Amino acid sequence: MRQGPLLSEAQVAEFKRNGVLILRNFYDLERDIAPIQQAIYDLIGLLIVKYRLPISRPAFSPATFDAGYQQLIALNRAYGAEIYDAVKQIPAFVRLVAHPLHDQLFAELRPGSFPAVAAGGYGIRIDNPNEDRFRANWHQEYPAQLRSLDGLVYWSPLVPVTEDMGPVEFCPGSQVEGAVPVHTRDPNNPEKTGAYSLTLQGEEALLRKYAHVSPLTSPGDLVAIDFLVLHASGHNRSQRSRWTMQLRYFNFLEPTGQSHGWRGSYAAGVDFRTIHPELCAD
Repeated sequence: MRQGPLLSEAQVAEFKRNGVLILRNFYDLERDIAPIQQAIYDLIGLLIVKYRLPISRPAFSPATFDAGYQQLIALNRAYGAEIYDAVKQIPAFVRLVAHPLHDQLFAELRPGSFPAVAAGGYGIRIDNPNEDRFRANWHQEYPAQLRSLDGLVYWSPLVPVTEDMGPVEFCPGSQVEGAVPVHTRDPNNPEKTGAYSLTLQGEEALLRKYAHVSPLTSPGDLVAIDFLVLHASGHNRSQRSRWTMQLRYFNFLEPTGQSHGWRGSYAAGVDFRTIHPELCAD
């Protein structure tokens, strides 16, 4: 475990300014990341055996932990959904969610806070090539998550994210907008539901106000993101699924969160409009 502060004064200032901070090699690959990759490899193998699929794979390697997954979903897309639901229950991943360094990082970025884990706010995304139905539109985290206005997403890849894999796109500094009202239907993608269907009010004008960055990251890196920063999933046009982890922390002391009892949003079975009707632009 590291001793002393995790961040320099310059990094804290950068996060305060941009609402986004990239921490290279934050996690220990062997201790923190490889056990998660191993469990995913084992789960893919379990489904291959369960459904008696004609898929052969090399021995486990962190670099190719998802070997066989593309063949698996090509045979039946529902197998991918089964994997998606299972991976968030991997013990090594759940241990990572509650990593002590996450508390410390939150406290350094939010001095005087009382950090908490957002229940139902953590998981492992699998963004498959050329599959945009579950791609996240431009959004802020708060309407889809609630808990408190003062929250952080900890985002970390399990595969090296290349340009063609579609890195997350951010608008640094956009947290100054506060909570932006949203429409609850995406007119360009009517098949999207829940949090995936939310679209920002005045989106085009908002996005023109800020620079856009799409950082490339590798396993072990961590990106800390303010709940109010505008961001969107990239378009995966590679030949491999984009495996990434998202963990969400919030501040028990933030007044808006306290006022609604730190309620969750869609993942908690709550329609955010019942708590924040003023944020519904419909």
